[in-house]
Order: sequence, then C-alpha cells, then structure tokens
Amino acid sequence: MSNQVKLYGWDAKARDPSVVLGGKKNIREPEPQTIASTKLPDTPLAKSVLEYAKKELSTETFNHSMRVYYYGTAIHTQQFPDWRFTSETYLLACLLHDIGTTDKNISATKMSFEFYGGFLALELLSKDLHAPIEQAESVAEAVIRHQDIGETGKITTIGLLLQLATIFDNMGGHEELVHKDTIENVTRHFPRNNWSSCFAATIRKENGLKPWAHTTALGEEDFPNGVLNNKVMEPYDK
Repeated sequence: MSNQVKLYGWDAKARDPSVVLGGKKNIREPEPQTIASTKLPDTPLAKSVLEYAKKELSTETFNHSMRVYYYGTAIHTQQFPDWRFTSETYLLACLLHDIGTTDKNISATKMSFEFYGGFLALELLSKDLHAPIEQAESVAEAVIRHQDIGETGKITTIGLLLQLATIFDNMGGHEELVHKDTIENVTRHFPRNNWSSCFAATIRKENGLKPWAHTTALGEEDFPNGVLNNKVMEPYDK
C-alpha cells in the first residue's frame, strides 16, 4: 500500500490549511509559473479523461478545471514540494471534480453533485478506462470531498490540494499562494468567461433542486455571494 500512497496522493494531511501552512500566509513567496513551464501529463489515461472532460463539460467548467490544475501545480511545486503523488492523478481529479454539475448529471440524481460526481469518476476510471483501483478511488475521494472545507480532521493530499486550488479560483482564497503573473498567464490560456456568475448560478441551481445539498453547508447565500464577490479574479473574469 505504501507505493500506492505515494503514487496516488493517499497521504493524510490536516484539513485545516493553516496547519499545513504553519499558521503563515505562505511557506515561501510565490513566483511566476507559466503553462509553458508546467508539464501536462500525456499518458493514455490522461488523454482519455481530457477528451471526456472536453466532451462532457461546458467550456466554462472545462476552463475552470484546467485552471485548477495549473494553480494547484504551482501551489504544489512552490509551497509543498515534498507532497508526493503523480501529476496524472491530480489532473484526473481536476478534470472530474465538477462532472456532477453538468445539466445532465445535476438532474439525474438526488445526490449532492460532489458525491454523484465521485461515483461517476470512480466508474469511468476503474470500469471504463481500467485505471488502478487505488488511483480511481483517490480521485473519487478527492471529488467527493473537494467542498468538505473545515478545521478538524484529515484529508488526502490530492483532496487538500484540490480544495486549495478550487477555493483560489472560485473565491480568491489563499491568494498569497499563487503569483499574480501566474493568474494572468493561466487565464489567457483558459479564460474565465464570467466564471464567477456561471458558478454562482450553478450553486443556486443545485440548492434549488436539492435543498439538502452538501453545498448548503458552505452557506446558502454566503457561498454564492462569496463567489460573485471574488475580488482577486474580478480583473480576469470577462
């Protein structure tokens, strides 16, 4: 199991980002990191899931997923270089973390979108694409828990990095972890196209369809309003 832990990001980390950051805003000052300098995995599995995501996700959600990959990779390499996992595994989690929000999938179940998305990811990876079960389960766990924000307990390495990167793109959280030039470069390649309004509308749609949804745990009004008031990303949102 130890090899799978290292390969697929199963190491346990504190769920509270302030713990892994040692109570500081960052471990080191971020530096610019471009898409050109960041390797995108090109394994057959990565290519298959990339094509699947392009087909299933809206352009806005696909772009968000790719931004999450590049922001998360910058956070990983600059702030937490000792965190061990394959870049392929993290890419799969990024591409599939919002698969439950598509028009087809959000109305196909009464389950919260992250949970249903995790099951879809597990089936796609393990059954359809024959990924190692330890990798498929790591991705599914991260998808299910990517909005499981809190200050107690533990989470996987992949899960915590996915949380940090999605919070950064969606709400501008932990802005001290990513250099401004990185944002400018990433959004040039994967534009936001009014992502704040798009995602806030998805939150409200989920909560309207499913008043019990896990998303409500982040605040039925506080969460969508926080997304709409993302001052860090506002200059790049058009």
